[in-house]
Amino acid sequence: MVTTILDHRDDLQIVGARVYSEDKSGVDIGTLVGRDAIGVPATTDVEAILALDADCVLYTPRTARVDDACALLASGKNIATTAFMFHPQRMDPADRERVLAACEVGGSSVHGSGLNPGNLSGVLPLALSGMSRTIDTITLQERADWSAYESTGITFDNMAFGEPVEMISPTATEFLSFNSSIFTEQVWFIGDSLGADLDEVTATVDAVAAQQDHQIFDHLLRAGTTAGQRWNWTGLRNGRPLVEIETLWTVGGEYPSHWPKPQHGWTLTIEGDPSMRTHFFSLASFARAASMEEHVRSANVATAMQVLNAVPAVCEAPPGFATTASLPLIRNQHSFNRQP
Repeated sequence: MVTTILDHRDDLQIVGARVYSEDKSGVDIGTLVGRDAIGVPATTDVEAILALDADCVLYTPRTARVDDACALLASGKNIATTAFMFHPQRMDPADRERVLAACEVGGSSVHGSGLNPGNLSGVLPLALSGMSRTIDTITLQERADWSAYESTGITFDNMAFGEPVEMISPTATEFLSFNSSIFTEQVWFIGDSLGADLDEVTATVDAVAAQQDHQIFDHLLRAGTTAGQRWNWTGLRNGRPLVEIETLWTVGGEYPSHWPKPQHGWTLTIEGDPSMRTHFFSLASFARAASMEEHVRSANVATAMQVLNAVPAVCEAPPGFATTASLPLIRNQHSFNRQP
């Protein structure tokens, strides 16, 4: 996000950044991202961030905290985040009331979005529903192998790949529980936005062991430990599945034979009248040669841009929650390269 603002967005100005290590504190933000200095140092000081005169905070931590969000909102700063608050109607009620109270104090709003959860499981189903007479089911499938994803801390520490298969569950760790909760919220979002009258949303996971060892950057994923996770978040009415998000995640390139086999990327299927299917896949380019690192990073770019491009709309929204359903369609009006 920082490089995008510095390189492409004259309409946005960086006034501060929070970092989490002392060796980065005090270093110019431009320097930290390999650009010329901009005269704005990064800081680990939360109070200094809260004191800034900023219109909006791009909040993208690995572990999101409601306390952090409330402090920012109460200080008068809007928030655009990829981390949580995708569907506040189904948040923990106590957390929801705390956030609303902070928004009232600060006259601020908060918007959660991204790729999935986010655009592909929010904007896209709602947009396609506009061409429907009736809908029987909506299913979003995400298929990805994480072997080329350099953030091994997320792959192994957070998502628990490489751990015993019997320990993988929707409540096994704080992170897995949090991750499951945001996908559960997104299923509720689709159901609530389209009048599905869901009774409940269930979460299940099928963890599959590696057949052989795999070296994944600095981590060795050993045979017999978790190399595949098939998650299903299913919204039901009277016991019948109506809305489902399924993620088919592997590490090491071993794909279980008993799993469904959609295309890599994201496949959204609407069964109804008419039935529809669309597939999304991000790359660094479809026209030029690019490295695997660039291709992998493209999905991260898409996730980040969904909230960065939402900043103007979030700042204009009334205090409270600004959701995918309540905001206007987010677009990038600065997207075409103006350089000759």
